[in-house]
Amino acid sequence: MLKERKHELVDELAKKLGDASTLIVADYRGLSVGQFDELRTELYKHGARFTVVKNTLTMRAAEKAGIAGLDEFLTGPSAIAFVTDGDMVATAKALVESAKETEILTLKGGLLDGRRIDGDEVHALAELPPFDILQGTVVGVIAAPLTHFVSLVAAPLRDVVGVLDARIRQLEEHGDVSADAPAEDSDGEASDGGDVDAEPLTNAAGASEDDAPTPEASDDPESTIENSNAEENQGKEDDENGDN
Repeated sequence: MLKERKHELVDELAKKLGDASTLIVADYRGLSVGQFDELRTELYKHGARFTVVKNTLTMRAAEKAGIAGLDEFLTGPSAIAFVTDGDMVATAKALVESAKETEILTLKGGLLDGRRIDGDEVHALAELPPFDILQGTVVGVIAAPLTHFVSLVAAPLRDVVGVLDARIRQLEEHGDVSADAPAEDSDGEASDGGDVDAEPLTNAAGASEDDAPTPEASDDPESTIENSNAEENQGKEDDENGDN
């Protein structure tokens, strides 16, 4: 082989090795031409290229591409399954099935995303679910904690909306809130309107407006209504006393 041609082959192999995400090396010795072509066609369906390589040139190409861990598998007759954009699991399955059927093909090992794998790990890779199912499983595992988190955040909001809806229905059924009716807290228990009890104001004989007690502020809307009514009655009685 001419030296220039060897350089071209090394460059081509270096590019193929660098572009591949998975490389599986097999010893094809003993396979007939028909068996080899059948396997190559099957691998092509899964996006893999199955190519016979020269060990020495492939070692040089691996070195040029900066790929380590491949040399140990390049002994004897070698063919490499290059998986670039294809299905690495389906490729491994096809190789393993061919090895079982022919009892000739031997899987040496290879590289999976740059990590060295031996022949046993290639067989283990073939036992995985198809890539699309595996991808969906991974996404489901990732999404599960997010879904749980969203449900935890949404639960208190649903509770608040439920309480408000119940309160609105109660007001619509009764038309209004009675001044004598105790307010209900969010737990459904009667509330006494807080720490301050609002009592109706009475006009003591001889008492002036300045002497009249001033109702304290309350967070209870019912107490506020009651205090407002008491102030109005107090003002009317003071006006009548002034006219007399």
